[in-house]
Amino acid sequence: MRNAEATKERILDAAMTEFSAYGIAGARVDRVAAEAGCNKNLIYIYFGNKESLFTAVLGHYLVPAYEHLAFTPDDVAGYAGRVFDFSMANPKLMRLLAWHSLEQSTEAPSERGASHAAKIRALSDARKAGAIGGAFPPEFLLTVIMTVATAWTAANAFSMSTGTEAARHQAQLRKRVTAAVRLLAAAETM
Repeated sequence: MRNAEATKERILDAAMTEFSAYGIAGARVDRVAAEAGCNKNLIYIYFGNKESLFTAVLGHYLVPAYEHLAFTPDDVAGYAGRVFDFSMANPKLMRLLAWHSLEQSTEAPSERGASHAAKIRALSDARKAGAIGGAFPPEFLLTVIMTVATAWTAANAFSMSTGTEAARHQAQLRKRVTAAVRLLAAAETM
């Protein structure tokens, strides 16, 4: 049993590298198998097809982030800073998310939708309690927080910095991200 779990882990690691580099359409299961040191058929036995493997990889690496990045609706600037740190430290995952958004050919892990809905509810409650301003609807505010916090990753098409430049100025960028989110969250009117 341990051997099967170790093999699955190697497959997920190899698939992360493959999918983050090539997306779903460009990824090749034979390259994943070679990198994982297993038979290609074993991948199909464990995961079914390439799309299911992609979803499994996304869930394997993304779902733990929800636990690691505790959402704090009363301190959305702090949350944005943690998301910024996480996105800068996990470029493969950020590229994987970009491919998922671009290709839209696989399901997202169910935890992703549940986490998003919980954050919207928490922002709505924080707004009602006066912890955040009311200028922006919770859905909009969460989208802006996530966009600003991940804007300097290599996967973002609008990033003005290269990965090297962003790394050099990471502390300054983080301060700007948290300041921008703090202002947005405090805004009362537009």
